[in-house]
Amino acid sequence: MATIILSAVGSIFGGPIGGTIGAIIGREIDYMIFKPPAQEGPRLTELKITSSSYGMPVARQFGRMRAPGQIIWSTDLVEHKDKQSSGKHGPSVITYTYSASFAVALSSRPIRSVGRIWADGKLLRGASGDLKVGGTFRLHTGEGDQPQDALIAAAEGASRCPAYRGLAYAVFEDLQLSEYGNRIPTLSFEVIADNGALSLATLLEGTLDDLDAQLELTGIGGISAESSLNELLGTLDPLFPLDCDACDDRLILRPDRLQTATIALPPAATSTKREDFGGNEGFARKRTGESEQPVEVLRYYDIDRDYQPGAQRAIGRPLPGQPRSVDLPAAMTAAAARRLIGEAAKRAQWARQSLAWRVTELDPAVRPGAKVSVPGHPGLWRVAGWEWHDQGIDLTLTRLSPLAAVPFAADPGRANSAPDLLAPPTLLTACELPWDGNPGTSVPLLLAAVSSANAGWSGAALFVDQGDGALQLLGPTGRTRATIGTAHDVLGAASPLLFDRQRSVTIELAGEDLILTDATQRQLAMGANRALLGQEIIQFASALPLGNRRWKLSGLWRGRGGTELAVGLHQTGEDFVLLDGTGIALDPQTVGDAPATQIAAIGLGDTAPVTSTIALRGIGTRPLAPVHGQAAYGQDGSLQLTWTRRARGAWQWQDLAEVPLNEQVEAYFVTYGDGASVIASWDLASPHLTLTAAEFASLVSLVPAGEFTIRQRGDRGTSYALTLALP
Repeated sequence: MATIILSAVGSIFGGPIGGTIGAIIGREIDYMIFKPPAQEGPRLTELKITSSSYGMPVARQFGRMRAPGQIIWSTDLVEHKDKQSSGKHGPSVITYTYSASFAVALSSRPIRSVGRIWADGKLLRGASGDLKVGGTFRLHTGEGDQPQDALIAAAEGASRCPAYRGLAYAVFEDLQLSEYGNRIPTLSFEVIADNGALSLATLLEGTLDDLDAQLELTGIGGISAESSLNELLGTLDPLFPLDCDACDDRLILRPDRLQTATIALPPAATSTKREDFGGNEGFARKRTGESEQPVEVLRYYDIDRDYQPGAQRAIGRPLPGQPRSVDLPAAMTAAAARRLIGEAAKRAQWARQSLAWRVTELDPAVRPGAKVSVPGHPGLWRVAGWEWHDQGIDLTLTRLSPLAAVPFAADPGRANSAPDLLAPPTLLTACELPWDGNPGTSVPLLLAAVSSANAGWSGAALFVDQGDGALQLLGPTGRTRATIGTAHDVLGAASPLLFDRQRSVTIELAGEDLILTDATQRQLAMGANRALLGQEIIQFASALPLGNRRWKLSGLWRGRGGTELAVGLHQTGEDFVLLDGTGIALDPQTVGDAPATQIAAIGLGDTAPVTSTIALRGIGTRPLAPVHGQAAYGQDGSLQLTWTRRARGAWQWQDLAEVPLNEQVEAYFVTYGDGASVIASWDLASPHLTLTAAEFASLVSLVPAGEFTIRQRGDRGTSYALTLALP
């Protein structure tokens, strides 16, 4: 301030020369008054959390910066009740989640936009503007004519709702809080306040008229200023030395940047006074000792580590004394920080050389901060001060660093940054699984395999549509992604009784990070690598990656779990689901048994519900088709039909052990016909049928090329048919 005042007074009484003298004197006064302490306290806020305290300042944001903000308005938490059934015999489970609407002040000067947003250290909003949880985000940039926010005006009333003009703030509407412990999380925002390079003129905008401060702050991407402007400039001074020149019609900061060439000083003038410095030589050279607190460390916000605090030290041997740490609330890269502190340390070392030089003619171009050369003394010098008396004008010069700027390599360290992935659409396949034979397991076993193309998927809500178009909530899926995909080619038919070494199928998985693994024969026998392909459950021994998300499956066990009738029904593009336990078990009572029932899912990346029919419907309650059917003639012309039953859940056939029935009664339904019509049927209680010669002859006379079909009746369904042609 003294620089401005004294330069103005000097200009009034002494014209341009008087203004220059006043500016130099004022700068010395300012330096003594506003000189920053040698060891400054911490100025970085360590990315402090969002708060809502009264009286707390709202920082001015410049460039591109990460800021915590201040909560200036909020609603109460809104409770959402979710009731889910835990099964046929279990109690219902009621869960509660919460959402809230609130506003956060970001900057006390206008900004342009907001980039990423972090909540509790996790990414809440990506660089593309997508929220990772449910809710709505709006930004008011802080212009002088910005309107009221519609939500705040509706809640508080238009007459009581301020527009917060001149204050940039963000509004979250109905933000889902389940990811953050059902509370408003601590937030930080990537604020984009200015485009292009940041300059000192941007920091001083609106403070003074007729100001020329077009000094580019090279290497600094953003600054957050909570303190006074004078304190901020004092922090910048070691890195960007500031000289004030008010000699002409405008205030110029760093006049040396406007110099087209270095000013050559005339030879030194001698003095007749014995007490003057230099005697007959007219100059005196001095070198001060090492500083007790040299500038060596710069603390800053590292752009490459999501604006986390970082520190860089100047290159060179450690100097004696306690090093001075410059804490600058600015965003920059590690290389830029090391360059700035390195140049500051080098500049301070060379400035230890000073030169007192006497001239008798005042050159108006020799102003504070001007770059000059001195005859007989190599290097460049900077005008730091002057004194005008009867023997001439005594200039105080400090040595400028002669070394050219060199790039400084620096490692910012490794950051554990949250992945910024767009929420992909939900992929869904629903199916019913064969009963596992456990009496305590609820039947049917309904499964929803839910996945997505990448890990940016945050889960979805599951619903059931029982054919009437209404969606009934089943519950959330969680974030675990099932391994699903589609068939790239057609799997050929094969015997379900033999290990298939000949055929293979290519599967294209939903995401690059989803994988399949090999399995040994022992592992296959234990149930490894089970998968649903279309309507057939298979197991595979070999999974060969082909690239581009494609895998070749070979070494197949076919028709597992009673799906042998589907071995010849495959087609391109049918669904593939790895049955590894990652699906969501569904409550059969809630799902119901309507024929047109579908399962639906809705996630953040879905513009409409994703639906799926339930594959293998009834496989867990329907008896398995009988096997080993035989027809034999008796000596008297009779016909004897026999077969072997199977049982739901009895997947291991032990030698000399009876397979359990797993039904209330044993019953079979046998028919005879030509496929188009049935001419005879029998209800049986044992796995055999005997026809007399007359009965058999009567059937053959009606349908000579007929065949028998055998189905087992169960408690909740009838099996598929075993077909026997006449021998």
